[in-house]
Amino acid sequence: MSLTDDIRNRLNSAFDPRELEVVDDSESHRGHAGYREGGESHFNVRIRADAFQGQSRVARHRAVHKALGDIVPRIHALALDIGD
Repeated sequence: MSLTDDIRNRLNSAFDPRELEVVDDSESHRGHAGYREGGESHFNVRIRADAFQGQSRVARHRAVHKALGDIVPRIHALALDIGD
């Protein structure tokens, strides 16, 4: 399973989002720090879920990082756009 699919599956399981977009943006970082041939080093995630309602921005980010668990140390960059 690709990291992109793993990220998507874990976030779907943890938050049952209304909207989820996981984009592997690695190719746009070719030649920069953390880039790996084959991609899956830089990700942009947009997620909208009722589970985030009433949470601060920091709490939302912590919840996503917790849901992703061991994936986070394996990637170089993770840009999050989280809403309720």
